[in-house]
Amino acid sequence: MEYTEAVRWLYRQTRAGRARTPARTAALLEALGHPERTFPAVHVLGTNGKGSVAAYLEAGLAAAGVPYGVTTSPHLVDFRERVRTDRGLVPAEEVVRFVRWVRGRAWEEPPTFFDLVTALAFAHFSVRGVALAVVEAGVGGARDATNTLAEVRVTVLTNVGEDHLEALGGSLEAVAWEKAGAVRPGVPVVTGARGVGLEVIREVCRERDAPLFVLNEAEVLFSLPAPPALPGAYQVGNARLAAAALRLLGYPEGVVRRALLEARIRGRMQEVRLGGVRVVLDGGHNPPAARAVAREFGAYHLVYGAFPRKDARAVLAALLPKARSVRYTSAGPGSLGQGALEALHPAPYIPDPRRALEEAVAAAKRTGDPVLVTGSLYLVGALLAEGLGE
Repeated sequence: MEYTEAVRWLYRQTRAGRARTPARTAALLEALGHPERTFPAVHVLGTNGKGSVAAYLEAGLAAAGVPYGVTTSPHLVDFRERVRTDRGLVPAEEVVRFVRWVRGRAWEEPPTFFDLVTALAFAHFSVRGVALAVVEAGVGGARDATNTLAEVRVTVLTNVGEDHLEALGGSLEAVAWEKAGAVRPGVPVVTGARGVGLEVIREVCRERDAPLFVLNEAEVLFSLPAPPALPGAYQVGNARLAAAALRLLGYPEGVVRRALLEARIRGRMQEVRLGGVRVVLDGGHNPPAARAVAREFGAYHLVYGAFPRKDARAVLAALLPKARSVRYTSAGPGSLGQGALEALHPAPYIPDPRRALEEAVAAAKRTGDPVLVTGSLYLVGALLAEGLGE
């Protein structure tokens, strides 16, 4: 088995309507000898900002010289981006060995893609001997595969917004209960949540005697000793959450400062030039993310692609008011096609993302506005895989 074949097999392990539960991951970890018990972690949950918070935390741990592990999703170009340590991405041969091992065993309930990636990450962190892991949750919290962590030092619950509503109960309150369900007894929680989300988090933290720190720029815990490296006004809040988490973990101000200055993440307000035109790539895929991205611009030419499980109508409602022109494209296999997108708003559909981008760039040259490519990290990843920005 080669690496590409192993990754294709992983992709085929879909949930197919089965319940979200950490039990399948727990079975994998038990069979692996409980690697999750060999390292403590920071658990990062929330609707938006998880990847950015993880990037700041990763930069801080690197600055501190700590052997660390990070698992995030999705990847942009290479599957191995999902699992990395201070020594780099998980080796391809390790992915192959893991897949062979899984396929060679009989499972009472076959594990899904995210179950498998989580178990692979925890096993890799154990082998590498990481001193601390940064673990980004997938969908939800209490029922998420990552809630199999054995020791959580800090929980970062970024916010509660409109995404995966149907999967997590149909309302913001239900989403909040699911995400807050990952709060551990006695473990400090850092959050930027507001409204009903914060009310639920407060109640859960009280019940579990978990110290709660709510984002407040006037408090020293959330202060920024340096300007955040990641672009976008919305990144300031993510930076404050990460700074607070690092301080709660006991790291000095020098580490916090370097974390803010040295964080890097692709696909979030990432700027490239094409034909002399400013092109911004952002994986914003839900209404809160779309609203945050739109606030960064006066106007733009929009290239948009998304998947059926996302609320494209609400996302477009946030993006269209500032769009001088719109072009739809494919975000990848299974993404929304021409008919579904045109039913939301009339605009040309250009299946090839690069061609759609080039046409948007041509329009941008006439008006002097930038191009915004958004709707899915998979769309952004497809363009980066073609060498855009190199």
